[in-house]
Amino acid sequence: MNESARAPLLELRDIRKIFGAQPDWLERLGQRVGWLQPAATVQALDGVSLCIARGEVVGLVGESGCGKSTLGRIAVGLHAPSSGQRLWRGTNLDALPDAERRRVGLGIQMIFQDPYASLNPRLRVLDQLAEAPRVHGIIDRPQQADFVAALLRQVGLDPAVADRFPHQFSGGQRARIGIARALAVKPEFLVCDEAVAALDVSIQAQVLNLFMRLREELGLTYLFISHDLGVVRHLSDRVAIMYLGRIVESAPSAEIFSRPAHPYTKGLLAEAPTLKVEKKRFLAIRGELPSPLAPPRGCHFHPRCPDAFERCRLEAPNLEEIAPGHVSACHLNGE
Repeated sequence: MNESARAPLLELRDIRKIFGAQPDWLERLGQRVGWLQPAATVQALDGVSLCIARGEVVGLVGESGCGKSTLGRIAVGLHAPSSGQRLWRGTNLDALPDAERRRVGLGIQMIFQDPYASLNPRLRVLDQLAEAPRVHGIIDRPQQADFVAALLRQVGLDPAVADRFPHQFSGGQRARIGIARALAVKPEFLVCDEAVAALDVSIQAQVLNLFMRLREELGLTYLFISHDLGVVRHLSDRVAIMYLGRIVESAPSAEIFSRPAHPYTKGLLAEAPTLKVEKKRFLAIRGELPSPLAPPRGCHFHPRCPDAFERCRLEAPNLEEIAPGHVSACHLNGE
């Protein structure tokens, strides 16, 4: 791989995201003098950094509520970060003028977990797939029928279905329509948020094969968000493990599955189902994911970690390289 291909296409740098109502001036005054308690906030992301090279597939894995979808929405521009930078080919997207940011932002699109909820039930497929490219000047109205027909063929659907409404399709067909809509503005980067989680296993395999074919044909780059380790292993070049708003480990896919370093990653892999014949004792990660309203001090994983010691309760570990391309955030690294 040459140097230009190795450079990040998208970089998320020290991203933090806090959700909560913003107090007005009177509430701030009441908080300052002690009459009012500060409003509760949720720190969904706590200093997340992630680089994704052109043509790469990065899998983002973690339990529900860990911040995966929030990071994906920030990557695509649906949420603004509370702090941190979103860089596209080294340019800070949020520092660009609005018109330029919208133009550049067409290169990053999202495929949502529930394709039915993300499609307009009152519009035919033809109108939904043609709307964005027409608005952005990619096609004009006389071209839209041929354009949509080509999109539908590209995702494995018959162009004759273009006049149907979303409720007239199966789940797998709606997933393909969601992919076609994302491809309609000719993006380079796709954020796939649990894009196959709601599908039957056989349909999942078909859609995953479609993702891989589109990657080869169109040179696409993916951030693939999933809780399914089997899906991530099948599709990803590199895997990042997230826990309670922080990335705790990142490495090439083969390295993660053969030599996990972080106790949380080891726990996830121990819970994963397997087709091996020998007996396997199910070892669930103890406890529950802590509330992001009050995350633990130090390492966020320490209340559930079997290897935790005093330093883990007081000091958050940094991501450190423990092997080429393999980083982990654990005080046990190197011991």
